[in-house]
Amino acid sequence: MGKISINLRRWLLVALAAPALLATGQSPIDTIPAPKNQLSVDVQILGRGESRYGGLPAAPKVDEEESESENDNVPKSNFVLSRTRLPINFQRDWLEARVTPQHSGVWGQAGRGAFNLHEAWVKMTTRFGMFAQVGRVALNYDDERIIGSDEWAMASSSHDVLRLGYEGHGHKAHIILAYNQNANVTLTGGSIYEDGAQPYKTMHTAWYHYDVPRFPLGVSLLFMNIGMQSKLTNKPDKTWFQHLAGGYMSFQPEHWKAEAAYYKQFGKNEHGVKIDAWMASTKVTYIQSPRFNVTAGYDHLSGDKYFAVPTGHNIGMIHHDVIKGFSTVYGSHHQFYGAMDFFYVSAYHHGFTPGLQNAYIGSTYCPLKNMMINASYHYLAMATNLDDMERTLGHEIEFQAAYSISRDVSVSAGASFMWGTETMERLKRSSSKNNLRWGWITLSVNPRIFSFKW
Repeated sequence: MGKISINLRRWLLVALAAPALLATGQSPIDTIPAPKNQLSVDVQILGRGESRYGGLPAAPKVDEEESESENDNVPKSNFVLSRTRLPINFQRDWLEARVTPQHSGVWGQAGRGAFNLHEAWVKMTTRFGMFAQVGRVALNYDDERIIGSDEWAMASSSHDVLRLGYEGHGHKAHIILAYNQNANVTLTGGSIYEDGAQPYKTMHTAWYHYDVPRFPLGVSLLFMNIGMQSKLTNKPDKTWFQHLAGGYMSFQPEHWKAEAAYYKQFGKNEHGVKIDAWMASTKVTYIQSPRFNVTAGYDHLSGDKYFAVPTGHNIGMIHHDVIKGFSTVYGSHHQFYGAMDFFYVSAYHHGFTPGLQNAYIGSTYCPLKNMMINASYHYLAMATNLDDMERTLGHEIEFQAAYSISRDVSVSAGASFMWGTETMERLKRSSSKNNLRWGWITLSVNPRIFSFKW
């Protein structure tokens, strides 16, 4: 569909002023001020078909006895996911607004999927670089490892926040504030937040980024204070606070790009258990040309040695005094720890996490201007030692290709294969350690259907 641009007021003024202006030798169009208001409407339609054989974490079972044949419990599934968005954007001088209705679901799903507002915000900016933004916002910071919109997931992620900031002269400083509460409890004077759309009760975040002048180095610092509603029956009104602090660096001289990050987690979780966790990552890319590059990297996320058992519960054998398993909180997880999403996209059995080591290497090649091919390998292992278990979880190989049919239409496809270990199976990441495979194909259509200026 083509772009429609309408500016009736501008051309009406030109027509009325033309006779007098032509007599003086001036151009009528040059004397009319440019439009100050802009309104646009886009359509974003995304459909993804998936075929999985063992490519999903195993669901916990009441009866944990193993089947005689390991392949009996391998989940096999074929399905089509879809997402439709209608972004509506408005801009005028210092004021900007966006509303994005969204529908997401699986073809044939009961209830016809979910309809919600993915984004709904207004933003006010001063000429000095300061801004204030309020509403439902899709947040993306740095490489999206800690805070990202997670666009791979059909529902995606957004936050109801007040964001204040400054951007200018190589500096970016943002403060994000969020507070969530259940309305029915609020009316009775309570302060409870349970089973809401957001995963936290309160969230206070400070982010600072600096790009060094005339030098290809960017550095970010991040601090988060996340308030979680208590899960303790004897302290239902209490809010426990967990903290995250760390930074991200990107250095990109000619033909190279180096990235590194480190984050520390501390405070207490929703069960009042102390947190002492960390993660570190490094990634190096050699850019031979715009058509070819090679990437290698390593991620280390700390983990626990035994099952974490909340206070007052009697399941499991060990009660943790300290949680050492790192949480990747609100990041775009799919792009980091293997495309089959065994880790950090879904929770471990009984909430236990032994951490993760992810060593990987890959390459991207563009045989055509509008075509991309990528292949990569991941070695996955636990970060901690568990009794009678080897650290290695498995080896994953991934292939992906993307082709832009036009400016508004693209298609992509991928396939992943994993050879797991007995550790992988015992940790309930899969019902089988062998024959784990997953394939997908995606169609994305993103036309601008309407544009209006006045």
